[in-house]
Amino acid sequence: MSQGYKRFILLAGLAAFVMGIMFAGGCLLVNDFKGDEKTVPPGYSSNTPDQGLPGVGAGTIADIVKNSGPAVVKISVEKQVGGNNYIDPLWNDPFFRNFFGIPERQQPRTESGLGSGFIISKDGYILTNEHVIDGADKIMVTVQGDQKDYQAKLIGADYDLDLAILKIDKKGDIPYLKLGDSEKIEVGNWVIAIGNPFGFDHTVTVGVISAKGRPVPVEGRYYKNLLQTDAAINPGNSGGPLLNLKGEVIGINTAVAQAQGIGFAIPTSTVKDVRNELMQKGKVIRPWLGIQMQNLTPDLTEYLNLKNSEGVVVVGVVPGSPAQKAGLRQGDVIVEFQKHKIKNADELAESIKKTEVGQKLLLLIYRDGQPVYITVVVGEKPAQMQ
Repeated sequence: MSQGYKRFILLAGLAAFVMGIMFAGGCLLVNDFKGDEKTVPPGYSSNTPDQGLPGVGAGTIADIVKNSGPAVVKISVEKQVGGNNYIDPLWNDPFFRNFFGIPERQQPRTESGLGSGFIISKDGYILTNEHVIDGADKIMVTVQGDQKDYQAKLIGADYDLDLAILKIDKKGDIPYLKLGDSEKIEVGNWVIAIGNPFGFDHTVTVGVISAKGRPVPVEGRYYKNLLQTDAAINPGNSGGPLLNLKGEVIGINTAVAQAQGIGFAIPTSTVKDVRNELMQKGKVIRPWLGIQMQNLTPDLTEYLNLKNSEGVVVVGVVPGSPAQKAGLRQGDVIVEFQKHKIKNADELAESIKKTEVGQKLLLLIYRDGQPVYITVVVGEKPAQMQ
């Protein structure tokens, strides 16, 4: 047998072996693609396409978006900035102008912003974030399917809670969303966010509740109780709804962390507490005594010659406040509030929050080691201090 023929036989055999391996591998790949019941996520079937998320019925997300989407609106704002025509009288002095020249007047300019919101009643009230409309001279609302935009009226807003309510005059049937109970949502539950990130109208993202009760500082605001979600939330989503699988709003999309998969929403439990105040009074009225305080420490207890280390030390009194009018002083120690013992500053702050403006409060304090009863009339916290 010639060398050429042997080489041919060897190559042919090798080719057959490789084809066999490829065929077998292809079968394995096909079998893996089809999967068996052990490798398919719970709630899925290998033979039925487009079933949505594990544990969620086919079409559930699409149905919720279809029903809820028309109530989600785009909010566009305009504000005038600059335009300061004031010139200090010093510039009228020729000597001064000779050295420094004549200043240029700052020309006004218009800045625009974009956010989201959602209709909460059939008469056109809209809920959004306060930071979306803060400082706006003009607020326009785009409703899905309408041929025109609506100029919105600001009904009420609160900086601390970052909530605002607008109103549009729109004829006919107005779609609106129901506020659900955020207290019933659990970590791991599916949620849906709808909004206008970067101006892309009615963008839908899906995720789960990652955590509850998150305290988060964002650009000068301190949010005490946020829902955390991995549903994508981006600039422009602010003010839009976070929905449960019943199509109910359980949060208002608010903040984006500087990381993927971390977004935040204000729970509806916060909204329900203040919605009527915002709609009827235009603001959230906060009871106020006007004191700065700190916890009573063992060292302070010894210094003030007290027997009990439970209580709150008044470290400052705001001039003209209810506390000053009642005679409270720096160094007073509050130990009882309406005949209930006070352990620390957080407990006293929570007790004050539950009072009403005009209500008379009975405080037991220690002053110079002696017990003294003082009556304070609750005031309204000034807007500049909120």
